[in-house]
Amino acid sequence: MTVTTLSGRELNHDLGRAKRAAKDGPVIITDRGRPAHVLLSFDEYKRLTGKMRTLGDMLAAPGADDIDLPLPQRSEHAKPVDLS
Repeated sequence: MTVTTLSGRELNHDLGRAKRAAKDGPVIITDRGRPAHVLLSFDEYKRLTGKMRTLGDMLAAPGADDIDLPLPQRSEHAKPVDLS
């Protein structure tokens, strides 16, 4: 992934360059020399903001092994069921 930095003036002057660069990675847009905005491809934006649909999806995601998931002790207990 390539990170490109453009000033706001460069962005206004050559928007096509910024759009092409966003295909290869984020484009940081500066305002008065300080990072102010980031331009991403739509696919990258979807990847970053996409929500996991189920707990199974989240547990199967890369890096899930590193997540500590403390669960509270259960206070209720199952009662026997009469199936007669």
